[in-house]
Amino acid sequence: MPPPRRQPEANQDPVVQRVRIRYAKRGPLRFTSHRDFARAFERAVARAGVPVAYSQGFSPHPKISYASAAPTGAASEAEYLELGLRHRMDPPALRAALDAALSPGLDVLDAVEAGPGALAERIDAAVWRIELPGADPQVIAAAVAAFLAADEVPVRRLTKQGMRTFDARSAVVELSLGEPSAVGAAPCAILDLVVRQVSPTVRPDDILSGLRVVADVVLALPPRATRLAQGSLTAQGELIDPLSADRDGAVTGTSSS
Repeated sequence: MPPPRRQPEANQDPVVQRVRIRYAKRGPLRFTSHRDFARAFERAVARAGVPVAYSQGFSPHPKISYASAAPTGAASEAEYLELGLRHRMDPPALRAALDAALSPGLDVLDAVEAGPGALAERIDAAVWRIELPGADPQVIAAAVAAFLAADEVPVRRLTKQGMRTFDARSAVVELSLGEPSAVGAAPCAILDLVVRQVSPTVRPDDILSGLRVVADVVLALPPRATRLAQGSLTAQGELIDPLSADRDGAVTGTSSS
């Protein structure tokens, strides 16, 4: 099947199916920016022959919407997007076709037909794991205790609106020291983090800046952050998969790997 061409401006087929996709950024591909991934994904859609719908107007764009992309440099097992199609596709077949068309390290893990409601409304928290190669776990444990004990931890970050100061503590639901491990011959401290989505978004590097604020933590080696999950956080602390409602109500099946 040849790649779909853009339809004439006055002849746009409507969206007949919406599919929500979970994908991963792994290995060196974690340094792919969101804009670069979006371009790569659009090329993959064309190579895979996916009948994506386009917007109306002078410059039609494929109907692809992204939810809460991870920052450049962070790996992720839980990135989400929604794809509008002008012809129906079986979600597992769509997942396999897109995964084959993307570079290894940009991996499509799941696809499910979208049900009612907005995808973004189902994501208000994320689970992260931050590896700190060469860091002394006891030093990091003391810094974590000081961070959690603080009422507020102001950090500074350059945003699109310029340099901003904001509180990194209020968004953190959980922060703990994970099981110590080793990377090569060096020790490695592990941070497990659950953080709510706020504005501005509190990112892993903001948490590390917060540890420097409360305990003057200095890292000898670059940290490695991986987003393990996203979803809706319940009052009991359970994170609900944003695709679970679609999967439970779907007529067609889904596939995950």
